[in-house]
Amino acid sequence: MFTGGPLSPPALFLRTVIILDRKDGKADVVNPVALQRFARRAQTMARVKGEVAVLITSRSKVQALNRRFRKKDKATDVLSFPSHGGGDIAICFEIARQNATWLGHSVTDEIKILVLHGMLHLAGYDHETDSGQMARAEARLRARLELPASLIQRSRDGAAVTSPSGRGSPVVRKKTLRSPGRKTP
Repeated sequence: MFTGGPLSPPALFLRTVIILDRKDGKADVVNPVALQRFARRAQTMARVKGEVAVLITSRSKVQALNRRFRKKDKATDVLSFPSHGGGDIAICFEIARQNATWLGHSVTDEIKILVLHGMLHLAGYDHETDSGQMARAEARLRARLELPASLIQRSRDGAAVTSPSGRGSPVVRKKTLRSPGRKTP
């Protein structure tokens, strides 16, 4: 992402780029043009200025990013990388597909939920430290964008389910989630 210099776009210039890793049938499930249109709306509503790149990719690539930048060697649903004048969002397609199936909505809706969540992180929100500010913003924008339950709301409601691997670990990565039948300490 180029920022600074006499030829750089003004801070109010919004540009959203969707990068669709062409594996696992993503191209058959996700309409990149519609997703780009949605991402621009979410970017505007979240007040994220500048350029945003959204990468929809594999579990292994998201895990590698999480390991490299957060020192956590596991896949997650969405990662956000803020920068001056925008940022980048990485979404794990497999986790999005699993969550969509388990929660009864489309893969496209799940990816939109993850895009919105990532945009709010790029806007400076942090649900782990902000006393509910991000949750309120996400709920408000989710309603305006006509999306199913937000990530934060799902974690609060305990909507995680166990993975099909049978290992019993929740796919949704929120701290407050627990697998059905497991008690939280």
